[in-house]
Amino acid sequence: MTRAYLRTRDAASYLGVGKSTLERKRIEGTGPKFRRLGTRMISYAVADLDAWASENVHTSTSEKLVG
Repeated sequence: MTRAYLRTRDAASYLGVGKSTLERKRIEGTGPKFRRLGTRMISYAVADLDAWASENVHTSTSEKLVG
């Protein structure tokens, strides 16, 4: 069964980044869309993770990063 939503640790693993990297991007507003399902429970839709990763495709390391 494929899960439609992932908690932060699983979302970071799915993207191949560290949990702290994903948390920092959430604070900065530069990461994928997320849902707050409680006071401390954050989840990410797999579709939003895929969309965010697709928006961050580059052809050169010299491209200027936005955000």
